[in-house]
Amino acid sequence: MSKMNAAMFYAPKDVRFTQIEIPSPGPGELLVKIGAALTCGTDIKTYERGHPTIIKKVPSTFGHEFSGQVVALGEGVTQFKEGDRVCTCNAVPCGECYYCKIGHRNLCEDLLILNGAYAEYIVIPERMVRFNVYKIPDHMTYQEAAVSEPLGTAVHCIRHAGIRQGDTVAVLGSGPLGLMLCRLVYLQGARVILSGEITEERQRVASEFGVSDFINILEVIEAQDRVQLVKELSYGGRGVDVAIEAAGFPAAWEEAIQMIRKAGTVVFHGGCKAGTTITVDTHTMHYSENKLIGVYHQDPDDYRRSFQLLASRLVDGRKFVTDTVPLNQLISAFERVRRIEGIKFAIDPSVM
Repeated sequence: MSKMNAAMFYAPKDVRFTQIEIPSPGPGELLVKIGAALTCGTDIKTYERGHPTIIKKVPSTFGHEFSGQVVALGEGVTQFKEGDRVCTCNAVPCGECYYCKIGHRNLCEDLLILNGAYAEYIVIPERMVRFNVYKIPDHMTYQEAAVSEPLGTAVHCIRHAGIRQGDTVAVLGSGPLGLMLCRLVYLQGARVILSGEITEERQRVASEFGVSDFINILEVIEAQDRVQLVKELSYGGRGVDVAIEAAGFPAAWEEAIQMIRKAGTVVFHGGCKAGTTITVDTHTMHYSENKLIGVYHQDPDDYRRSFQLLASRLVDGRKFVTDTVPLNQLISAFERVRRIEGIKFAIDPSVM
């Protein structure tokens, strides 16, 4: 067999399901048969409007949250064998550039990005094989192993948040990353308030993850009312110790700033559209000693920690996958996520 099923991106909202040649692994590389590829907000945005980093030429395969089984080894690979079940972070730093050397590997100037999980097979590049590929233990499903990539970004976020036991933390955004952040905040020993579009499924999962209080933005429409509710739920009504924005809207960034106490911290995890801005009250920022932090992506150690959290099921990756669908239902799965009809969907590329 030389052909494989693949979803090919030609242009925004033009994805075609076809068959293409199965790639071959080069020196140091792995050829992996996809076991599960997950839907992701980044891939949905790519489908809707393209992506300058992920899609540099068309037509192109796309998709980046995945796990699978090694079916062929490139020359020189000794740490893996055919039949190994593996997962990987889809981006790996060079280790040599300025930002890598000063400890910001997530900002690497030569970041290697892997794309193409919405296909039956994928080649994992040599640099990624060296740093970012892990064998999946027998008890883990392909679906939960594929959660390791997005969870790594949440680990990176929490690493910068400075949360302490007994803190109260507000998370804005009830999507997959918002739910991951809620679980990690709870594991830090903090009380969690979740503000977002709260469906029955998301409330159930968030409750299982340790969330104690919910603010449904579909019911509490005005931002000022949500801010007031968060303050009422905080110690002494002063505001939360930390607010984490995970929705990716400038208005939500500004809302998060209003939720914190004096000397509180806001972490901006949700990426907003290029060119957008927010307004900050300089008087409050200065005299309240607020701390505003931007976070982006992850580095290999964040990914390692993410994988360990999932393997131990301190974070239960099975909770994030609503259903498994064949490859040709990819776009309908995107649409279901947009309608908040699920959390994530697993794509099975072997079924067209």
